[in-house]
Amino acid sequence: MSSPSRRYGRWVGVLAVVILGLITLNTVLTTPNGAAGLAPGTTLPPFALPLVTGNLQGDADIATRADDGEAGKHPACTLRGPRILNVCQLYEGGPLVLALFVDSGSCARILTDMQTLVPSFPGVRFAAVSIKGDRAQLRALVRSHGLSFPVGIDNDGALATLYKVASCPQLTFAYPGGVVQGKPLLLRPPLATLRARISELLAGARARGWRPRS
Repeated sequence: MSSPSRRYGRWVGVLAVVILGLITLNTVLTTPNGAAGLAPGTTLPPFALPLVTGNLQGDADIATRADDGEAGKHPACTLRGPRILNVCQLYEGGPLVLALFVDSGSCARILTDMQTLVPSFPGVRFAAVSIKGDRAQLRALVRSHGLSFPVGIDNDGALATLYKVASCPQLTFAYPGGVVQGKPLLLRPPLATLRARISELLAGARARGWRPRS
């Protein structure tokens, strides 16, 4: 049999491992740079990236000028086409609700909520971007949920830093012209909360002089 001192020593060791595990978990779940999405009043950083439903390959272009190093060769706002999700093109057309999520996991359920509200807000643009992820699974997600709004894929995860992603999903709301309307919604909100936030966005856009195209 083990002596009391040895048994005590083993329990101390186990307790130390548990404490170390809790510290590690807290470190992982805590955003080290204080990221909490884009600040209200700032302009959405430009990006252009492949739609998951197309066959275009490549990383996100986040360039703000020509030959912008690793950000891209061409200004992101100029890259447009049927296989591209371009945030500039989206916010030029009206108020924008942009969801950033990770692959097709549980936080992708926000896409169903967005699709539910699309018919209620015909003048509002909806879009989503998967930070990395499996393209085949994302295509299946778009089909199975009958999504009518564009979903892009950020293959190299550039938008995680660019948009200061702090949660999954993360919802950003912008007025026409790309000005961030307010603080982002972190995590999946109740549907009523999301509806209220989009109504607020729409009212604010109208107050700024925007009108939906007939």
